[in-house]
Amino acid sequence: MRTFDFLAHAVRAKEIFSVLARYGFANLLQQAEAPTGMWRRILPEPAEKRTTEERLRMAAEELGPTFVKFGQLLSMRPEILPQSYILELGKLQNSVQALPFSDMLPVLEQALGKPYTEVFEDFETQPAASASLAQVYKARIRGTGDVVAVKVQKPGITRTIEIDLDLAGWVASQLHQRSHELRPFDLPAVVEEVRSAIIEELDFRLEANNQDYFNVVNPHPEQVFAPKVYKELSSERVMVSAWVEGTSPAKSLLPREQLKEIAGNGAKSLMHQILVDGFFHADPHAGNVVITLDGRLAFIDWGMVGNLTRRLRHALGDFLVAAMDQDAERLVRIATELAPSEARLNQRVLEQRVLVVLRQDLNFTTGRLQMGRAMLRLLYVLGKNGIPLSRDFSIMAKAVLSFEEIGWILDPDFDLKTFATPLVRQQQRDGWSPNSILRTLAATARSTLLGLRDIPTEINRLMRRLEHDNLTVNFQHRGLEPLQDTVKAAANRIALGVIVGSLVVGSSLIVTTGAGPRLFGYPALGIVGYLISAVIGLAIIYDIVRYGRHK
Repeated sequence: MRTFDFLAHAVRAKEIFSVLARYGFANLLQQAEAPTGMWRRILPEPAEKRTTEERLRMAAEELGPTFVKFGQLLSMRPEILPQSYILELGKLQNSVQALPFSDMLPVLEQALGKPYTEVFEDFETQPAASASLAQVYKARIRGTGDVVAVKVQKPGITRTIEIDLDLAGWVASQLHQRSHELRPFDLPAVVEEVRSAIIEELDFRLEANNQDYFNVVNPHPEQVFAPKVYKELSSERVMVSAWVEGTSPAKSLLPREQLKEIAGNGAKSLMHQILVDGFFHADPHAGNVVITLDGRLAFIDWGMVGNLTRRLRHALGDFLVAAMDQDAERLVRIATELAPSEARLNQRVLEQRVLVVLRQDLNFTTGRLQMGRAMLRLLYVLGKNGIPLSRDFSIMAKAVLSFEEIGWILDPDFDLKTFATPLVRQQQRDGWSPNSILRTLAATARSTLLGLRDIPTEINRLMRRLEHDNLTVNFQHRGLEPLQDTVKAAANRIALGVIVGSLVVGSSLIVTTGAGPRLFGYPALGIVGYLISAVIGLAIIYDIVRYGRHK
């Protein structure tokens, strides 16, 4: 855990603690032992009753860019948060108050290496969009006349995020140590994961590479695309890409049949990204999707993406088939195969809970088909029962949920299963094709032969170490920490008892001999010795009575 300098950042720390206290999270601050002077006097503002989820979202919005992004990233962790939190945090949007262009200009020109007027012949200084990390401007490139979107990172945002995350890390570490209820969530690890994700998103070169890669592997650019990136003008803090002229899904005025076709094209693209490419847009909510004037769908803002290995893609396909077939036993078996080897679970109880989720959100007999929500709930149930699946599975579930909401906007009868099923079935057929089986057998044989080849070398290395007497076997004892603490406490009490006994004996000898100086007619040193031994003795008794039963 990184240390947090409360003295240097007292103003920001007080602001954060005050907002959390005002929205009803003072109990967490108490558990974290946050400096009371920074929040204890804050009283909640009178307001209508709100749920914990709503208060958490509102607090994040008020605290600014770091916590908005924090909440958005947590909304992609259904294995640790209940569905109600996922859905509420998913409402966090990047739209924030825009900074004046004069504040953004130094960042833009430093990245370009020249005055922006030498690069752009027309530049609208009023931002077209303002997000938590950056602002987007519409411009025209000098010479070519190409209309582009210029994404400029906000000045000082990196330092602000570092301070906020250091404080969040401190609070998370305190809660992890002091709260048994929150310890299973491993909050420090969550904060570090969020830190890594935000740092990656601050490097616009990664986003540019993601957009370029999608356009390379995208099989249907006439239906779905990502804006072209001008890499010669892009850098870590500025990204220039083609301007997409269009509207949000909710504002499109295209005919209903065309909107239905667009929803289908987007669904097929997303499922192809997930199941075939293993590379997909992680947050395709309505703000990151544009319906163009010619009826195409554009995915924008590729700062966050998900990646699935070949093994995970095939496991996901089997997972989806089991879910759609209402086969709880098979679904749990697939999840168990992907879980860490040390995972322990009650399989019968888990199968019952999974079946409840399938019947509630993927019940084809009642027509209740919500694949995104079902995936979120399944991942949460599995995670709570000792099967934490890959983080990219969680990102995938959130991406599916986000696009389902867009699909329902464009087509009230939208059903993602219709577009997912053919790809899943094809994936399963490909997995059992002769070529696929031969490739798997060849890979297994090659791995086995390589392992056999290395055995003589490893045996020789072991024998040499035995010959030179430098073979070391390390043992690690676990679970003995409470015993060590008990032994230390007992040793300390015995030492104090010996000291008290020595003081009593010594003081008694002094009183008996009557050595001066005197206090109230008695030897002063003897009286002082009795008082010290009494104080220490009472302290030992209090410690035993107050804490002894817990040690």
